[in-house]
Amino acid sequence: MQLEPIGTVRSPRTDPENTIGWGEVVARIELVESLGTQSLVGLADFSHVDILFWFDRAAPRASYTGLRPARGRSDMPPIGVFGARGPYRPNPIGVSACELVEVGDTWLSVRGLDAVDGTPVLDIKPVQAQLVPRDVREPDWSTQLMSDYYSG
Repeated sequence: MQLEPIGTVRSPRTDPENTIGWGEVVARIELVESLGTQSLVGLADFSHVDILFWFDRAAPRASYTGLRPARGRSDMPPIGVFGARGPYRPNPIGVSACELVEVGDTWLSVRGLDAVDGTPVLDIKPVQAQLVPRDVREPDWSTQLMSDYYSG
């Protein structure tokens, strides 16, 4: 398997350890030149996009078999690697549903992308209402954990 970035995040956020307050952050995604000037045609008709990106600054764990408290917080329950959405995973792929702010010919601006400046982008997909789950369930600790993630 081989993945090649399709673009790069340009964001005012540069510290990957700062994990709160992403909600109003506007980031620009600049596409690689080889995608030309027509790859984003039709995207502006959507309100939101899913951005898939590579956590390129996340150090791999020695093992993914143990339990760890969510986000390293002692007030959170221990969970397995796939019970979290953080960057420290076997394949450090991130995904964020973002508001689409503006679309150019070789770039787009989004609000709420929790990726820092310079992050490689793997894919961009429009969010379609028919594909969004209607009845999402999550534990109380998860709601508490993420309470400041977008508002900060």
